[in-house]
Amino acid sequence: MEIGLILTAGKPRGNVDLAVRAEQAGFSAVLSIEFFNQHAFAVLGAIAQATDRIGIGTGIANAFTRSPLVHANAAMDLDDLSDGRMILGLGSATRTMNTDWWGVPFFKPARRMHEEVRLIREIFAAGDGFGFRFEGEFWNLKIAAFTRPGARKDLPIWVAAVNAPMMRTAGRVADGLVGHPIATRSWHRERTLPALRAAEAEAERAEGACRLVPYVLTSLHQDRDRAVANAKKQIGFYFTSKLYHTILEHHGMGEVGAECHRALKSFDIKAMAAAIPDELVDAIAIAGTPDEARDRLQQWQGLCDEVLLYAPTIAVSPEDLEANHAAMFEVFSR
Repeated sequence: MEIGLILTAGKPRGNVDLAVRAEQAGFSAVLSIEFFNQHAFAVLGAIAQATDRIGIGTGIANAFTRSPLVHANAAMDLDDLSDGRMILGLGSATRTMNTDWWGVPFFKPARRMHEEVRLIREIFAAGDGFGFRFEGEFWNLKIAAFTRPGARKDLPIWVAAVNAPMMRTAGRVADGLVGHPIATRSWHRERTLPALRAAEAEAERAEGACRLVPYVLTSLHQDRDRAVANAKKQIGFYFTSKLYHTILEHHGMGEVGAECHRALKSFDIKAMAAAIPDELVDAIAIAGTPDEARDRLQQWQGLCDEVLLYAPTIAVSPEDLEANHAAMFEVFSR
């Protein structure tokens, strides 16, 4: 199983350092994230120059805050800077993130994502020609002089998905589905993978054309209780969003989501964490001592051929975050 890393240092220079360490440890890829205080693409230019072999990518960039042409050009630039190591990961994010953080409308996310991925692929494919035109439901592009010689036509596009409509979109058009950090192994086994295979068949794609690439929340510390507590804070924070409560309902834990959502009103991290039972942590995360980590990773065998390790950051001290990253590199080095 290949092991990638989600970059969670919190600052660009720290993420460049994490990428260098991940390459030295033999990891498969490093992926940037986008948030209200982080840009998904900018840091990857520095990482492309600081590394030689490791894959780089967005894990994920917000799909609807940029024109598809901007996404495509950024991906092609970074692919050129990294000598063909770029992965373009896109996600819809939530309605609140789109409207309140970025000030853009949010509507028909699955249908728009389907068209956006198709459009970006056509931009990649048009690079050696001259001129570009696309007419769709949401975008109409006319670029009479467009050209991009040497662009990689098969640059991978991954789509983040939690619920069924976006799962189907990924299966129909994407190269990978990025699994959410709080999606359980059972959720992926019983919901994600069947949805992907069905969508691939409907689109007359080969089985496995869209691979599952899950985030795996990873919290390691010599003090096991501390590792689990840090994981619970991150999980509880995510379950404040009702968008992800389908996962809890799958496990018969709907009340957990209600408690987390109530805690959001006062941003009570302790209450969010307290709502998360130990069995849910076990179903989602690798949380414990470094000595336990390899065995826990084996639980993902059979579901995917690559995982993206993701360190919790919500209310986690800088010392614990660094200790976690150091343990990841030591335990999972190749």
